Amino acid sequence: MMEGVATDSSTSTSSDKPRRTRRTRMTGAERREQLLDIGRTLFAAKGFEGTSVEEIAAKAGVSKPVVYEHFGGKEGLYAVVVDREMRQLLDMVTGALTAGHPRELLEQAAFALLDYIEVYTDGFRILVRDSPVAQSTGTFASLISDIATQVEDILGTEFKNRGFDAKLAPLYAQALVGMVALTGQWWLDARKPKKSEVAAHLVNLAWHGLDGMEQKPRRHAERLIPPRQLRPRFENE
Repeated sequence: MMEGVATDSSTSTSSDKPRRTRRTRMTGAERREQLLDIGRTLFAAKGFEGTSVEEIAAKAGVSKPVVYEHFGGKEGLYAVVVDREMRQLLDMVTGALTAGHPRELLEQAAFALLDYIEVYTDGFRILVRDSPVAQSTGTFASLISDIATQVEDILGTEFKNRGFDAKLAPLYAQALVGMVALTGQWWLDARKPKKSEVAAHLVNLAWHGLDGMEQKPRRHAERLIPPRQLRPRFENE
């Protein structure tokens, strides 16, 4: 060491400089989930047509080719989002059907649908839109049909016990589930009355309608317009 030269122990060396923390890159699975979450939010807010690959990529902080790499395009991403939401709702409804009494089963199904709307609002908004993707496995109508199939057996048994034609169980299953689903669409934005009250009123209408149901219902009024007059005019021109 040279004399007369003061040393400063506080002088930083290259090894003392703060090290930059290297950002860990997402794995392929993590990136896929990120894109699905972003796509789900955008599809719920803007719909399929209003959402672009550019916007999805920008929100994720990646380039457009990354989206294509994972899903083949917007259509593929949308199809996966819809399929996931369908399975989520179907699992919630069918998983809720644990009671033994038909009225309690109906109430459980109504509650499950309203629970889904409340917790997975974005998902429900996507499902109630008409799917523009031909290869998508899901539309709201097909989902309702899937749920109705789950309750056909329940209604069929109840019909037999009451002396009704069990072959009509699919028709009534579609009608009941459709009633609950359409009410759910209305409640999606209204949110009034409370969920428990909505479920109670739905069950009240459905159950008392079934309770007083006729074995062979007939129309109580004649049609005002004969069927032949309902044909389009151009057919006779």
